[in-house]
Amino acid sequence: MFVRHLSEVEDTEDDIKTENWRSKRIVLAREKVGFSVHETTLYAGTVNDFWYDNHVEAVFVTHGEGEVEDKATGEVHQLAPGSLYMLNNRDKHQVRPRTEMRTVCVFNPPVTGREVHDENGVYPLIVED
Repeated sequence: MFVRHLSEVEDTEDDIKTENWRSKRIVLAREKVGFSVHETTLYAGTVNDFWYDNHVEAVFVTHGEGEVEDKATGEVHQLAPGSLYMLNNRDKHQVRPRTEMRTVCVFNPPVTGREVHDENGVYPLIVED
């Protein structure tokens, strides 16, 4: 059994902070379970371009409101607590939180925690030994 509380992740190397968002990596590739789990907070009024070319990501909104745009189609979906969106087709997307938005994100394959978004918003595929 595996139990971890967010307080164990806060202000460690698994707590990634940027100007637009903060991601607390709760489960990573090192746990060897085939996925990773993060609590990510996106700050109100920010514009966030992402493209997970190497990963599938599911995002569940627990707090706040905003929208996600599919960059290929221009389709915009409203987000609020209880919303889930999944990026299962290497979807380029833009997330625009109107209020601070807290989410739970699941990645497959799991991230290691060493990934950094490149200029296109892509995480490289890093395989844990």
